[in-house]
Amino acid sequence: MLVDMKLIAAIDSCTPIGTQTMGDEAAAATARVFKTLGDPARVKIVNVLAGSSEPVCACEFIPALGLTQATVSHHLKKLTDVGLIEREQRGKWAYFTLRPEAFAQLAGLVRIPEEVAA
Repeated sequence: MLVDMKLIAAIDSCTPIGTQTMGDEAAAATARVFKTLGDPARVKIVNVLAGSSEPVCACEFIPALGLTQATVSHHLKKLTDVGLIEREQRGKWAYFTLRPEAFAQLAGLVRIPEEVAA
């Protein structure tokens, strides 16, 4: 399987929207992050992870989301590829956590300086 390294951890390539000039690569990376979060199931996954102090087993998302294992895996992979969550393999199961630095960066993406917003 070929992996496009530009898709991995897109959050690390993002630039705040309030930046005076945003290059094409930064705009594309930022759009990938927002596109990834544009799915309600992925937002729910992030919500579950944000409310947990411990890594969450992939198996817990299946009943929580009411989706099949394959669909949950797809959503988890998208969130992992964009760099918002981390995956840890423990035997048969994968456990997921939020990447705190990614969400700090995400908060910065939508921060628009007051002089620009006025």
